[in-house]
Amino acid sequence: QVQLVESGGGLVQAGGSLRLSCAASGSFFSIMGWYRQAPGRQRELVATITRGGSTNYADSVKGRFTISRDNAKNTVYLQMNSLKPEDAAVYYCNTVTPWGASSWGQGTQVTVSS
Repeated sequence: QVQLVESGGGLVQAGGSLRLSCAASGSFFSIMGWYRQAPGRQRELVATITRGGSTNYADSVKGRFTISRDNAKNTVYLQMNSLKPEDAAVYYCNTVTPWGASSWGQGTQVTVSS
C-alpha cells in the first residue's frame, strides 16, 4: 500500500521561501510531483519530476520553484522561493507507478501573507 507523508507547509510572508517534502513508500515510483488547490479553484499541476530527473513546471512557478527527488529515499522536494499571495493553497504530493497507479498525499497548507 502506497503511503505519502508530506511536510514543510506553513505561513510565510510574500517574497519568502518554503521547502516541501514528501516521503513515499510502498511501491516503485516513476513520476513524483506536486499539485495545489486554492479555495474555489481546481487542483492544478505545480511541478513533476521523473525518476531520471526530467522536470515539468507550471508557467506560473517557473524560475521560482524547484522540484527535486532522492530516489534512494523515495522522497520528492519542492523548494519554493519568491512566494506570492497567489501561491497560497493546499499542496498535494502525487506519485505515479510505471503501471499508471496514482496516489495522493493528504495535503499541506501553504499560506502567503502580503
